Amino acid sequence: MADDTASGREILFEMTVVGQYVKVVAIDALTGIEVSITGPAAAPRGELRRIAMRKLERRLAREQ
Repeated sequence: MADDTASGREILFEMTVVGQYVKVVAIDALTGIEVSITGPAAAPRGELRRIAMRKLERRLAREQ
């Protein structure tokens, strides 16, 4: 699944459920930089994506 941030970057998301947890990977399509988070499987998917996107944005800012 893909999403565009306010900066116009394409972000790819991968969600994998492992038992009671879900692992969310957010990847910047332009640079290939990725980050991951884990959360409860019952958490709203939109919230997990938002958290992963914020973490990726912080990582991209640090790389620049």
